[in-house]
Amino acid sequence: MILAFALTAAVLFGTGAYLLLERDLLRVVGGIALISQAAAVTLIGVSLTRGQAPIAPEAGQPVSDPVPQALVLTALVIGLATLALLLALVHRVVVVFRTARREELAAQETEHSETLEPDQQRDRDEAA
Repeated sequence: MILAFALTAAVLFGTGAYLLLERDLLRVVGGIALISQAAAVTLIGVSLTRGQAPIAPEAGQPVSDPVPQALVLTALVIGLATLALLLALVHRVVVVFRTARREELAAQETEHSETLEPDQQRDRDEAA
């Protein structure tokens, strides 16, 4: 693998891992996107071969393998669709809860579950 591809993949993965540890949901989504791109760069870097196009190769000449390029293209499309879904989910969370901070979301969830506790206890008593 070429050093430039290795360094790029390492920087993308490290930055993505750092963003996953942040408290804001948008940064978490950005971290997931960067780690996805790091995987794509790694696949491209590992599969680099110098050769002719596999359409009409000459005998005895090296041929490039198109499969890793197709895999990376597929991974990019799937990653983009996943990113769009995650952004839609974060948007819905922000609209409903008015925050994208994980601590505030956890506090609101705890508060909501405490308000539901009497109803849950009543349901348990009726079921018994």
